Amino acid sequence: MNHPLRALLILVLAAALAGCGFKLRGPQTFPFQTIAVPGGTALRVEIKRAIESHSNASVVENVKEADAVLEITREATEKVILSLTTQGRVREYQLRYLVNYRVARTAGGVYVPPSTILLTRDITFNDQILAKETEEQLLYDEMRSDFVQQLMRRMAAAKPILPDQY
Repeated sequence: MNHPLRALLILVLAAALAGCGFKLRGPQTFPFQTIAVPGGTALRVEIKRAIESHSNASVVENVKEADAVLEITREATEKVILSLTTQGRVREYQLRYLVNYRVARTAGGVYVPPSTILLTRDITFNDQILAKETEEQLLYDEMRSDFVQQLMRRMAAAKPILPDQY
């Protein structure tokens, strides 16, 4: 391919990519400058890390110094049988990861009202394979990371809701 055609092809591809709305994920812009994430669980540590590295907000330890407070009211994992073999042994499980949370304003009201996110993954099971427990833990870790990304997007889209509005 000669040089002018190659340049035209690159230009057309760049215009098509720009026209589809594709944009690299950059830092999130939250409607608050500081947030407190009380607690020290693995989920809270991952949330704090994501906020510090991918947003305009900073994490503070003291709730009284924060503009917002992330309250995680419930975090639960569950393993449900999906299917059985003809011998009555488990063939598939569904792993569930549930988090209830809200983002409150320290000045009153909320940024994100009480919400629930439920993530699921299906996993085949074979009692002959020892690595299934490791795979299960990796899937729970992946669901926790997915939750953090969803939470970041929700906080970026949040608008302050005053107490008399909800």
